[in-house]
Amino acid sequence: MSDYKKTILFDEHEVLGAKMVPFAGFMMPLQYDGILKEHNYVRNSSGIFDVSHMGEFFIYGKNAKKFIQMVTTNDVENIVPGKAQYSAFCNPEGGIIDDLIIYHLGDQYMLVVNAANIEKNYSWLQKNLIEGVTLENKSEKYSLLALQGPKSSESLLKIFPKISTLSYYETLLPDENQVIIARTGYSGEKGYEIYVPNDLAREIWRRILDLSDHIHPVGLGCRDSLRLEMGYCLYGNELDEKTSPIESGLGWITKLSTNFIGSEKLIDRKPKKNLVSLISEEKAIPRSGYEVFDKQKNHIGFVTSGGMSPMLKKGIALASVKKENSVENEFYIKIRDKYFLFNKTKLPFYKEGTYLDD
Repeated sequence: MSDYKKTILFDEHEVLGAKMVPFAGFMMPLQYDGILKEHNYVRNSSGIFDVSHMGEFFIYGKNAKKFIQMVTTNDVENIVPGKAQYSAFCNPEGGIIDDLIIYHLGDQYMLVVNAANIEKNYSWLQKNLIEGVTLENKSEKYSLLALQGPKSSESLLKIFPKISTLSYYETLLPDENQVIIARTGYSGEKGYEIYVPNDLAREIWRRILDLSDHIHPVGLGCRDSLRLEMGYCLYGNELDEKTSPIESGLGWITKLSTNFIGSEKLIDRKPKKNLVSLISEEKAIPRSGYEVFDKQKNHIGFVTSGGMSPMLKKGIALASVKKENSVENEFYIKIRDKYFLFNKTKLPFYKEGTYLDD
């Protein structure tokens, strides 16, 4: 365990009886009461995650917007102060270095990146830095709490009343304590991500848990099942440096006209594979890495993420398949030497999420 980093809340998790596991170089809570229970807490009431392993980069200076436009795939011109945007970094060949969220904080931007990619991303941004831009890595200075669920706002309002003004993908500017609260998250439910300086993390964690019996501590296990039900991508599964955003179903955040790094290659690069969303009526639980076949049992791809949907009680999967096969509606996934029928479906798998609710 000594080889892994600990978040500021590590002791809090141990007191609450969390099962701690290594993840992205950190010891993180996998579960407290069980993944299925915690999944249902978030879908029906609210759960609070410690996701302080995520990375936070701050960018400011007269050319900050120009720089972010150059290094990210989405169009940063579309966000004004108080708005957030989902985006990605691409390498010169058009492969995905990471996915991220950009927060426009008025006089600066905050880029939130995946924990396993912090050092890689920071080095890449430094390499491409332009004049008139300052880049700071504050990942070790900030903790991140995510309160997610349909009852999240009614509780959090008691501590942070200004969140009443936030719609989906909007953010409050830093307050006098440098706390940043955004209506973002990766659960598909109404929720908030709370970026706090480390010295305030324990206090705010405890205050949130004391707000209501409807708030439960939840771990990374249900974070993964929640995001899968929504069809959200995960770096290392759907996304990697050999896969383009087009091939990962992220064409909607890929604005080739902005001339970001890798865009020229993407203009000419014809997709060789596509991401499809699959669901089965059979008793089948697909897992990452399982092989995918067409109706003639020809191998055409593999599952990138899969599992049993706790809400739908069906096997669901995201799968990367050959482009020419992605138009088909029927696929087979091989599980323990048996072929199970999966049908293509539209995302999200779970359609009752409250993330867009007022």
